[in-house]
Amino acid sequence: MKGIPSWITYSVLRLLLFVVPLVILLVLRIEAWIAVVAAALIGLCLSYIFLRKSRNAVATDLYAARHRDKPATTVDDDVEDAAIDSSEAATPRTKPHDTTA
Repeated sequence: MKGIPSWITYSVLRLLLFVVPLVILLVLRIEAWIAVVAAALIGLCLSYIFLRKSRNAVATDLYAARHRDKPATTVDDDVEDAAIDSSEAATPRTKPHDTTA
């Protein structure tokens, strides 16, 4: 069994770094919208400082997923593409009739 994906770990930690300060600020009876903004800024700063390894792991996984080798095409795929191209080239293209005379 493979471990927990790095993006889940990173997302949960980021969420905790937002929720914990938010709860603390709300318990201190700070106005709700100010508490949300402050908690977001606190969470952003803390995640930037403490979650470097997790952030790099997520970035590496995203890069690897984006740059996977494309599956090799088979001869059947090439033959099918050639047949489609030749049938499109053989079909005459006509302009639609203008019936607004």
